[in-house]
Amino acid sequence: MDLGLQDKVIIVTGGAKGIGAAISAVLAQEGAIPVIVGRSEADNLQHLSNIQAAGGKGWQTAAELTDPEACKRAVEAVVKQFERIDGLVNNAGINDGVGLASGSYEAFMRSIHRNLVHYYLMAHHALPMLKESHGAIVNISSKTAETGQGNTSAYAAANGGRNALTREWAVELLPWSIRVNAIIVAESWTPLYENWINTFGDKEAKLASIVSRIPLENRMTTPEEIAQMTAFLLSGKSSHTTGQLLHVDGGYVHLDRALQSLQP
Repeated sequence: MDLGLQDKVIIVTGGAKGIGAAISAVLAQEGAIPVIVGRSEADNLQHLSNIQAAGGKGWQTAAELTDPEACKRAVEAVVKQFERIDGLVNNAGINDGVGLASGSYEAFMRSIHRNLVHYYLMAHHALPMLKESHGAIVNISSKTAETGQGNTSAYAAANGGRNALTREWAVELLPWSIRVNAIIVAESWTPLYENWINTFGDKEAKLASIVSRIPLENRMTTPEEIAQMTAFLLSGKSSHTTGQLLHVDGGYVHLDRALQSLQP
């Protein structure tokens, strides 16, 4: 299916690693121009090189997204380079384990800035260009806002905020036909996820226990599967879809975990 993304300029925060890297790569495969925005210029350039080696186009600008001024400068750099923005993927963030008992005000607020505030700022600064292009926004979110996880109050709160902003922006931006949707991620294998698994003494057993509870095919969602849905939501092929929280998770959140016993 041709998604009609040829030469569309789409910002992807955290676009050099994990899910963001998969999104950037898939967008380039579709002919779009992903703009990688992340704190490490070296990481950005490395992934951009991979995209170009595969025949795609792209661009990058380094920004520490916890810095409000850096968010503004990043968007300004994209506008200066391309004079347009057709889409925004808010993706950057980390499950940093700021819990209720173990956390503090300072740690909680740092996590909110790390995981939520830049979602607002990037959309705020990109909005004039998105209005001109009637573009689309996709917010990458997490099941922690819906299921809870334990010992991650700040991250869960940030993802609840991502979900709420998705619906709020979908309403506010109706006059400009700007569609806003979120993808809810559950269990997806990324470098950060691997680092977390490695904190367990028997990491193989821990991973097996998680995978066994994913109803569809008892496997983790790949970053590429999330990226494919992202590309679809950015494209005109999803032209009447807005304000939706789409779970790309193999049924992890909504299907009965007892289904694991029904697997052949």
